[in-house]
Amino acid sequence: QVQLVESGGGLVQPGGSLTLSCTASGYTFSNYGMSWYRQAPGKERERVAQISSGGLMDRYLDSVQDRFSISRDNSKNTVFLKMNSLKPEDTADYLCSTVIGGQTYWGQGTQVTVSS
Repeated sequence: QVQLVESGGGLVQPGGSLTLSCTASGYTFSNYGMSWYRQAPGKERERVAQISSGGLMDRYLDSVQDRFSISRDNSKNTVFLKMNSLKPEDTADYLCSTVIGGQTYWGQGTQVTVSS
């Protein structure tokens, strides 16, 4: 079965950096695009970044453009989210996701807290 497992979250000071990882299993990872979403308490889930199956195309939420970078290593079935210049408003649960055959799969999420 499809499984997505995130890691790398934690507590970081404003202006700091974190890199999140999401390792996939149960399907042919290199055939599908991947996305990172986030959800803060009381707010709707929003897509932060997405990357094509081959890694050549990516897109970002306006508020994270130039601060976040998505990448993938198809040999390791892993997608990354490098987050720089973190702000308190980036605090959220971050989840990776993929869509296969019209069905959306989610990881369990990893918490990112930006606070001094």
